[in-house]
Amino acid sequence: MSSGGAPGGAVIRVVVDAMGGDYAPQETVKGAIQALRPARAPDRAPLLQLTLVGDTDLLEPELAKYDLSGLPLTVVPSVGKIGDDEHPVQALRRKPLASIVVATKLLKSARADALVSMGSTGASMTTAAMILGLMEGLERPCIGGPFLGLAPRIVLVDMGSNLDCRPPLLLSFAALGAVFAHKFLGIENPRIGLLSIGTEAAKGNRQVQASYRLFQQSHLNFVGNLEGMDFFTDRADVIVCDGFVGNILLKFTEGLGTAFLRYLGKNLSPLLSPEDLGRLSADLLQMTNLPRRTGGPLLGVKGAVIVGHGSSRSDGVAGAIGTAVRFVGLGLVDSMREELSQIYRGDLARPSHSPI
Repeated sequence: MSSGGAPGGAVIRVVVDAMGGDYAPQETVKGAIQALRPARAPDRAPLLQLTLVGDTDLLEPELAKYDLSGLPLTVVPSVGKIGDDEHPVQALRRKPLASIVVATKLLKSARADALVSMGSTGASMTTAAMILGLMEGLERPCIGGPFLGLAPRIVLVDMGSNLDCRPPLLLSFAALGAVFAHKFLGIENPRIGLLSIGTEAAKGNRQVQASYRLFQQSHLNFVGNLEGMDFFTDRADVIVCDGFVGNILLKFTEGLGTAFLRYLGKNLSPLLSPEDLGRLSADLLQMTNLPRRTGGPLLGVKGAVIVGHGSSRSDGVAGAIGTAVRFVGLGLVDSMREELSQIYRGDLARPSHSPI
């Protein structure tokens, strides 16, 4: 299977779960076409190839809307999809031909270098863990990356894939986030912080206090506890919390952005032209909800998997494909595997204060 790397100048093959997302397959197809258009420029080599996985009777009418001549695009059929309201493990067994399952198997069999899905996060995580497998020593993968346009160089892990985390798992997530910050964002020796209710070492619940001691003993550049305001104070580059807290943060900022949009529409529409108001609204949405435009990587699985926002439109699909291409080009899967090996050989091999 693909290790997540690609030789310099090589074509990067991305498989897209075309049935995933609230607006699939219309927006996933449109986003895929958008992502491929730059590859048609005469002065550029076609470095991107796409495979769309989905129900052909639904995909074909959407594809017929576009001129596909010369585009490096193929379709692989699947049957149905796994929804947000389904238990991922049970659905995986009931629907072996669902789009996310077929797409993940293409990545596993090295017929693709990366996978993009706007579908159920639980389904994406479960299929990746069960089909691709986890990096050695890791119990569970996590979702991480920048999540605020207002703080685009702050990495949050976990964004919602693991609701309950023991301290060793949080330490593993911190290591994955540090590699992402270093490779993807170009941050030398990223600073790691634990999200808590105060900066003092004794602050926080049992999970945070035990994690603090473990992080202190690690080789990571740990700067201590952080508070919610520190997403904007440049005290750390990677902020670590469990997925319960991380997903609340993510959804809170989404809701805040939507509330501000309503406020702007009500109070500024008499003062601004519709064009200016539209640009301001788009900027505000980007500042409060970055993953809607770029997707977020699933960290810790043996393959490059990018999970997009379920309500993403075509620009979000294209953005997630772009994230996948860069993820592969930087060889992030191999780098994360190496960093985790240091964690398990060293930091977690040493005795520590009994974590919860």
